Amino acid sequence: MIYTTLKQEILSLAIRPGELKKEGDLCDRFKASRTPVHAALERLSEAGLIEFIPYKGVRATLLNFSDIYQNIMMRILLETKAVQDFSRTANPFAIERCMHVLRKQEILLENGPFVETAFYALDVELHQHWFEETGFPLFWQIIQEAEISYTRFRMLDIVEMHAFRDLVQEHRVLLLLIEQQKFEEIEQVITYHLFGGIRRMDAVLQTDLRMYFSDCNDIEKYLDKVRAIKKPQSLA
Repeated sequence: MIYTTLKQEILSLAIRPGELKKEGDLCDRFKASRTPVHAALERLSEAGLIEFIPYKGVRATLLNFSDIYQNIMMRILLETKAVQDFSRTANPFAIERCMHVLRKQEILLENGPFVETAFYALDVELHQHWFEETGFPLFWQIIQEAEISYTRFRMLDIVEMHAFRDLVQEHRVLLLLIEQQKFEEIEQVITYHLFGGIRRMDAVLQTDLRMYFSDCNDIEKYLDKVRAIKKPQSLA
């Protein structure tokens, strides 16, 4: 329970990158002795989510922007293949299941109460669906294993930028392209969509959010690459 709770709080940014926690305070919070608390912290450290700071406690690890950029590039390659195959082979029921997830996102936006983690969970469900439908569960597993920086970066986009309607609109256009089997446009929209977090946070990555990154001095060179990506005509 201690490990699972803290891991979820780190991934959801309830505990922010670089945030310090004392073991004694965690013992009080979970009403547990130091042994199970320390064991949970050891597991989180092995997962790359925290680091021990001598005489101070533990700290959530910082994000690495280079890793995030490379994870996005990898995901574009894997997801483009999965979605194009999904477009070729999906039956109407499979597409309708995607539309159902999209409608749940829209309902969450319109009717509330809005919970960022619930929106993110639906986003994950939608993307996972076409990997599983096309027989690429290993692709999805590889993407999920990049959680140390990439998952937290995606949550940072959600909780800081609140661009929920943009995300829903991009999902809707992508599903339309899937139905129409427009493979080249699918790749363009996926690329634009997956780089969306960097694009939306462009103005604050080197200012307000700078302290969350271990390689903050290198961010600019990646921003230049993302700025060069043009918005697809299908999203105009």
